[in-house]
Amino acid sequence: MQLFNDLHSRSSVRLSSISSSPPPPPSTGSLHQTNAVCVKCRRTLLFLLTDKPEARSHFVGVCGSIMWRKASAAALLALAVGYFYPGSSELPEQILQYINLPVFWSSSHTLSSQKSTEQVISAAWETLITLPTRQWSKVAVGVNACVDVVVSGVGLLQALAVDPGTGLDHEVLHSKEDLKEAFIHYMGRGAAAERFFSDKEVFQWIARAAAEYPGAKLYVGGNAALIGQKLATYPDLTVLLCGPVGPKLHEMLDEQIVVPPDSLQEMDEYHLILEYKAGEQWGSTRAPQANRFIFSHDVSNGEMSSLETFVASLEEFEPELVVLSGLHMMEGQGRELWEERLKEAVSAISDIRKDIPIHLELASMTDKDYMNSIMQEVMPIVSSIGLNEQELLFLSQAGEGPHADMEAWKGIPDVGQVSDILLWILEQHGRTDPSSEADLTRIHFHTLAYHILVTVEGYWANEAAAVMAGARVASSQACGLQSVDISKVELKAPLEFHSSHFEPREKLSLNPAEPVVLWRRGNVTFHLTPVLVCKQPLRTVGLGDAISAEGLVYSELKTQQPF
Repeated sequence: MQLFNDLHSRSSVRLSSISSSPPPPPSTGSLHQTNAVCVKCRRTLLFLLTDKPEARSHFVGVCGSIMWRKASAAALLALAVGYFYPGSSELPEQILQYINLPVFWSSSHTLSSQKSTEQVISAAWETLITLPTRQWSKVAVGVNACVDVVVSGVGLLQALAVDPGTGLDHEVLHSKEDLKEAFIHYMGRGAAAERFFSDKEVFQWIARAAAEYPGAKLYVGGNAALIGQKLATYPDLTVLLCGPVGPKLHEMLDEQIVVPPDSLQEMDEYHLILEYKAGEQWGSTRAPQANRFIFSHDVSNGEMSSLETFVASLEEFEPELVVLSGLHMMEGQGRELWEERLKEAVSAISDIRKDIPIHLELASMTDKDYMNSIMQEVMPIVSSIGLNEQELLFLSQAGEGPHADMEAWKGIPDVGQVSDILLWILEQHGRTDPSSEADLTRIHFHTLAYHILVTVEGYWANEAAAVMAGARVASSQACGLQSVDISKVELKAPLEFHSSHFEPREKLSLNPAEPVVLWRRGNVTFHLTPVLVCKQPLRTVGLGDAISAEGLVYSELKTQQPF
């Protein structure tokens, strides 16, 4: 307070006695005084610009209104500088250092002389992403695996002499016309999808055309195999992969991956990946963002024929974590088959030791009854799930949860709405109630612009690093790189959002220098981080699997909480 009064008094004298002749330069002694006052000014400014009660009280006594504290702080600084350097066109370096305070940055600041927001976020990731104290040494992954044939979707359909038309979704594909309509339907939305092709002969004809199409590429495919491949990049981690592994796939797998002899088969299963780029157009359909449409005639994965082999292998392998995927493949087999097979799957999963956490990776589905059965029967017996925005909304629609009346997301999914659905899943099918017998305590959600890791308090650790690690790998892998290249990515996440779509709710904001926003709803904790979105993605297939794998590597299960 005394500083305000002194400066006001001295400034008034100076202003009343100012003449046309500039005063002599300050002496060495006055420079020391200047530095001391500047330090006081800076500290007082920082004090005022906080929301602490004592700062507000101090300010009200001087200015009379909290709403003007930033303006008064700036005026204070101007008075102090003007007193010691009247008429000076250039300020000393010390003063410039003190006034270059980040608290004065506004959202409209161009930061032309500063690091870009993307640079700040990327640098923060490198500093803040650290491996947990206790790391997994053995992870078992199953049960869908195949060879992916990746081609241009529009190019392949044109090669098949198919004309563009109106999009229409199909739960199961029976012909190339069904394929065209479903592809256009999802391309126009920029959304990923996966479907079963019922006609074996037609599928093989399309598969041959895809393999011969210029620029077609073969990759390791299937959620389990892709997650296994990502986990195998960590040299201290041993990975067991169970699934229908044919000779071509076996050849492409990382040498750190162990495949049980019972999982090997004579023929590979092939999946066709029809990719499209952001802005790509076919007829009247234009893709709002890059993505892919997947289809196959895959009976082995469709029946989850490797599940029992997978569970039987766990006793000898003794994993610390189990990752399960491929349930979505059964949808195309028809209700009678998936009803019976799902019961067998639940029985097999229940045989896994209770002290081993199980992560379930979901994928695109269209049958609400089937999704509802997975929610009711499978989710309560796994510890963690991974899913994207399409799967999240469909899950809510199938279970008549929050925002189930929405047909689809409009642009970037609203954080508050996503938060509502994630909380609902844990409350309905997880262990938010300590007396619940459900095991689900973790959900890793990912969408193009941001990721959220949701956990029930007391079960998981290192969540902030885990969600940032998932976002970092999405940023680099989409661009085909090992690390983030700032020139090739952009921030699309909202910088301000709400914790819920409903009242009461909390308004939250993202600080790029500490790019994880944390909030709580009851005993559920949410960690959100932005994604630095690749401007020209080279490959979108497997991004979700890489995100979930990376998030699991950086997650730690608290030992005092057995599942």
